[in-house]
Amino acid sequence: MIQRIQSFYLVLAAVCIVLLFMFPIAIYSGADMTSELNLIPKESVTSPDGLTTTFLGQEGFIHTWPLMVIAILTGAITLVSIFLYKNRVRQMRWVALAFLLCVLYIFLVFFWATEAYTKHIAYLFSAAPEVSYSVGTWTPIVAAVLLFLAQRAIRKDEMKVRAADRLR
Repeated sequence: MIQRIQSFYLVLAAVCIVLLFMFPIAIYSGADMTSELNLIPKESVTSPDGLTTTFLGQEGFIHTWPLMVIAILTGAITLVSIFLYKNRVRQMRWVALAFLLCVLYIFLVFFWATEAYTKHIAYLFSAAPEVSYSVGTWTPIVAAVLLFLAQRAIRKDEMKVRAADRLR
């Protein structure tokens, strides 16, 4: 049955993964300009005179392609696992894989946002930029919690089915 609570959790987790592509991961602000780290290869830098220049190309892709691949895999596995409701053991494995990918994504986001990308854009700023995390940083954490809740709900269903089989 697709109308179980774990399906609802999985749909919400998939929505969180889709939101990753719409919001920036981190916003860097310095004394004279700001910059964003986006999942989609886009970098916008605001100059001191207020003009915004947007670069869309290979440089942004080089820095975010592992994050993008992990996010796409996590979203695809989450959507596929919704329709594996007939085989709960397989569904639990797929949800566990999606959860692990989500945790890996969270680790890489904080690594990229605080270490690697900050060092990469340090040449744009006169001093070390200040990092402020955006919606794109917090939605994978919400997705990981939802995947964990879905895993628990699937396990409860499996335990109920096994208990009912023992009673027969």
